[in-house]
Formats: sequence, C-alpha cells, structure tokens
Amino acid sequence: MKARIRKIVTVVEETLTEMGQPVSPPTRRAAAVAVVENPYAGRYVEDLSELVDVGEELGQLLTERAVAALGIEGAKAQSYGKAAAVGENGELEHAAAILHPKLGAPARKVLGKGAALIPSSKKRGGPGVPFDVPLGHKDAAFVRSHFDGMEIRVADAPRANEIVVAVAVTDSGRPLPRVGGLTVAEVKGEDGLR
Repeated sequence: MKARIRKIVTVVEETLTEMGQPVSPPTRRAAAVAVVENPYAGRYVEDLSELVDVGEELGQLLTERAVAALGIEGAKAQSYGKAAAVGENGELEHAAAILHPKLGAPARKVLGKGAALIPSSKKRGGPGVPFDVPLGHKDAAFVRSHFDGMEIRVADAPRANEIVVAVAVTDSGRPLPRVGGLTVAEVKGEDGLR
C-alpha cells in the first residue's frame, strides 16, 4: 500500500427526530476518514502521481469501511461524497490529486454503481480543522432530498505534513425532505442526472 496511514476514524450519524417530528426509518450517514502522510509537504512537485495512487487505494478502503459502518450492502447506499483537508505544508492540489483522478472508480465498485459525479471539497487547516463532505445521490444528481453534507473533524489531524481524507455514504436522504425534485423511486441512474 502506498498510503502511509497514521489512523482511520469512522463516524456514524443517525437522526431519529427532526424539529420534534419522528424520522422513520431514521436517516443514517457514515464517514470513514484516513489520516495519511503527505509525501510532497513543504515543496512544489510537478508530478503528483503518488497521491493519485493513494487516492485509488483509499477509494476502496474508505468506502468499504463507511458501508460496513452502516451495516448495509454497498448497493443499498443512496448518496456519497468525498473531501480532504491538507495540513499547512500542503497544497490544495495535493487534496485534488487524492480525490479526483482515481478515488471514484474503486468507490463506485464497492457501491455497485454511481452514475452521478461524487461531490467533493478541499480545505487547508491545522489539527482539528472541521471540513464538510458534500453529499449527493449516487446515481441521479437531481434528487434534491439527498443534497446534504457531513461535517468531519479529527482532533489531532491534519498535522503540517498530513492529509485527512474522508468518504461518506448514506442509506437515505435528509431527514423529512420536502422541497420537491426527483424522488428516489423515479431514479433511472443512466446519465448521472435523473
């Protein structure tokens, strides 16, 4: 494995009520987070291939962990997202190298599909910096009930020479969605939009 992982954190959120209303079944989302060494910290490097390969490894590992945390089969996941926070000696491009070229294919393989783009975000900060993993339906971008996000924070990361990488999946959309749009039952999942 190319990724030099210091730690992995898994978080599960389950919402049982919203504004005093029961949420049945509860909405659940999980994130698996890896704290990895940044091999390019503190210096400019033109070729970021090593981080691209790290992204491919983490795509499978973190998606498997997030799905396992929900206790569902990958195909039952409804939405997904990815995000990274680089330490102060890193560039946002280091996060992009992990998240974009190769992380998606192994994540989609774990989930059995994923026609829609995987929403993403990048941030720079120090230990404990909160960052958001944007979420969207995995097969149809127009499913408004699944426009969401999950805040992530690892108390002691990223250190200056680290990157925190998160993959989040859900078994549902937001609690009590009611702003219209394409419903899950209407998803065709052919073009990533509908």
